[in-house]
Amino acid sequence: MKTFIQVSEIWVPSRNRTVLEFQGGLYGPYKQLRMASERMCFGYDEGLPGKAWAARHPILLKDWQQPYFRRAEAVREAGLTCGVALPIFAGDYLLAVVVMFCGNDADSVGAIELWHNDPALSYDMSLEDGYYGNAVNFEYVSRRTQFRPGFGLPGMVWESGMPVIVDNLWNAERFLRKDDARKAGLSNGLGIPVSGEAGQNYVMTFLSAMGTPIARRFEVWIPEENCEALIFNVGHCDNVPEFALDYASTRLYPGDSPISRAWMLGIPEICESVAEDSSAIGASARKARLETMLALPVLENGRLKAVVAFYF
Repeated sequence: MKTFIQVSEIWVPSRNRTVLEFQGGLYGPYKQLRMASERMCFGYDEGLPGKAWAARHPILLKDWQQPYFRRAEAVREAGLTCGVALPIFAGDYLLAVVVMFCGNDADSVGAIELWHNDPALSYDMSLEDGYYGNAVNFEYVSRRTQFRPGFGLPGMVWESGMPVIVDNLWNAERFLRKDDARKAGLSNGLGIPVSGEAGQNYVMTFLSAMGTPIARRFEVWIPEENCEALIFNVGHCDNVPEFALDYASTRLYPGDSPISRAWMLGIPEICESVAEDSSAIGASARKARLETMLALPVLENGRLKAVVAFYF
């Protein structure tokens, strides 16, 4: 099954912290883009990763003609139409930047949104930017919608400060755009809080359709009360809807899986053969025929609150 996100990358600061260097990526069939990316590095405010570093919040790019974007030819040849850069900060300290590229064809439906609240200007959270593929009408509605804490997917994430997954968007009472989501064919959503810019509130939302899901599975793992291990919190998987049973007694200790390594280091992890992992993560991935995975740590004030796993 083709996913809405087709490429994922991790960029980390060099030893002297002057540039961002390539850490790893999932490129699928886009080998030329991988070859071009592996040789690159980005300074502060340079390229898509460097722009997110300087801005201290996610950046969405839909125009490859932007002069700061240095891989325009490679992404155009790959047929990719949107880039998203998500910086991960521990206080003022940049840990990494995750970059995702999305494709667009006649069958692609999905959305990636950046919501923002400036407390000095408003009590509401409004759309900073978004990419919607072919969901044109849903984009129109979204750009004219605002949320208070606790309302809609952005508001639920904003209020809780935690990742939130909403299944069956068209039946979810707290998903305020449910009628428009039904018309667009959007079926489930993931929202993630983003910290970085002091005094500002940001939320990233990922909305999936059945035919082109953002990813083939989402999982959220959180530290148990004594912080000795991670436990499964919530997830969504179209292939194996009951997969949470695989993790009923699972505890992930530091370093024994890609997800717990992301927790231990505070840096995103990529696994190019997740089904071969020896932990419960690998066993569940094999059952659902999942191949690759991106583990994204969620931090607040330098402390890890959760790890979100995207499976492809």
